[in-house]
Amino acid sequence: MSDDREKMSADHRRPNGSDDATVSAVGSVSEALEWVERARGHLYTFHQLMGHADLQFGSAADELRDAGHGDAADALEREVIGRNVIEGRWTFQMVEDFDDGYWTTAREHERRIRDDLMDGRRHVFEAEMKEDRRTHGERGHEATP
Repeated sequence: MSDDREKMSADHRRPNGSDDATVSAVGSVSEALEWVERARGHLYTFHQLMGHADLQFGSAADELRDAGHGDAADALEREVIGRNVIEGRWTFQMVEDFDDGYWTTAREHERRIRDDLMDGRRHVFEAEMKEDRRTHGERGHEATP
């Protein structure tokens, strides 16, 4: 490890005895979790979009009824408004199942692996990449805040 790496925050410095392959592998686990987090965000977006759409269908049914199209409004209310998005579930149930299942399990494993192999330190791989790529001594390229 170079003298410059000694300037890295202890929170991001690889633990003694950790080899490059381990740092890379743990970084890959963390990156996979980042993708899960992104997917979770999209799931919440889907949840909110579908909720908004259901409310919009409700408003549209009211407008259809006011315009004299009661049969169309009734059909919309009966067949679309309040309908399960997937069998037996509204989107809030999908979100809850995802959060309680896959997301929680993935986070627990990522944390355990980090704790076991990196002494709980986050982003060791990225911190080393920063150290390798920054221009030492240049403003905006400091090792730490």
